[in-house]
Amino acid sequence: MLFDPSRALTMGRAAVQIEIEQLQALHQRLDASFTKAVDVILKSHARVVVTGMGKSGHIGRKIAATLASTGTPAFFLHPAEASHGDLGMVTSEDVVLAISNSGESEELVNILPVIKRLGAPIIAMTGKAQSALARHADIVLDTQVSQEADPLNLAPTASTTVQLALGDALAVAVLDARGFRAEDFARSHPGGSLGRRLLTHVRDVMRSGADVPTVLASAPFGELMREISSKGVGATAILDANQQLIGIYTDGDLRRHIEAGLDLREKTAAEVMHAKPRTIAADALATQAAEMMERYRVTCLLVTDAQGTLVGVLHVGDLMRAKVI
Repeated sequence: MLFDPSRALTMGRAAVQIEIEQLQALHQRLDASFTKAVDVILKSHARVVVTGMGKSGHIGRKIAATLASTGTPAFFLHPAEASHGDLGMVTSEDVVLAISNSGESEELVNILPVIKRLGAPIIAMTGKAQSALARHADIVLDTQVSQEADPLNLAPTASTTVQLALGDALAVAVLDARGFRAEDFARSHPGGSLGRRLLTHVRDVMRSGADVPTVLASAPFGELMREISSKGVGATAILDANQQLIGIYTDGDLRRHIEAGLDLREKTAAEVMHAKPRTIAADALATQAAEMMERYRVTCLLVTDAQGTLVGVLHVGDLMRAKVI
């Protein structure tokens, strides 16, 4: 059979349209059963145990992962393995989220009576309201679809999309009710870019101690330039006699002064500095520092404590090495 690009595009669009329609139907069906499911999960002080066979099982794994990453402890339990000992992972304090489009998957149905005797509440996601799964469940979430997205109306396509969307809806409603914040999300994603952006503070990446370029206001211009060159951040802080921050001098300032034809050789740091430099607190997020650098078009910021005392310097290169930007 020859490949027909036009037909392939038509089929693809038809599949997407069918799934859109089934999701719209799900949107209209959400009712008090959904809110009861959210409430049961919120009241549990244990885990959400997600289980399902076949394609529903694949969806279940993703739902469990989404719940776990958004503040609700959860894991996936394979129904067949559950019948051979893994059911011991489930406690009466857990909530079981069982997923099956037909509601009759043998491996899943076999473990439901045991879970019921255990006392763990069962939330069912099923497309069949009269199925064995629905009869065993304490709460039934309707995932029925009028048709699958494939032309044979056989492959789990629209039905698994509806399951996935409903799982996301549960996770979102629960995280909102818990008051889950971006910082909480970052704590469960410390290895990702989001975690770095939300957990990294200025103090974690700034230069401190002897690595901070400083000169006194009375320092001659030559000393000022040597400090800039030796510390490698393209700037130096200017301090008064009491070691308090009063200004900054940068490579950019040098370029502008040269372009203006100024004779800098006899100048002191106080005479050439830029007063009231841009500063940031050590406990600020590194992303805030990146935003300040972009807004003011600077490549470094001086870091101060609550009293305004200089404690460090942060260069854009430090943010790049920390993969904050």
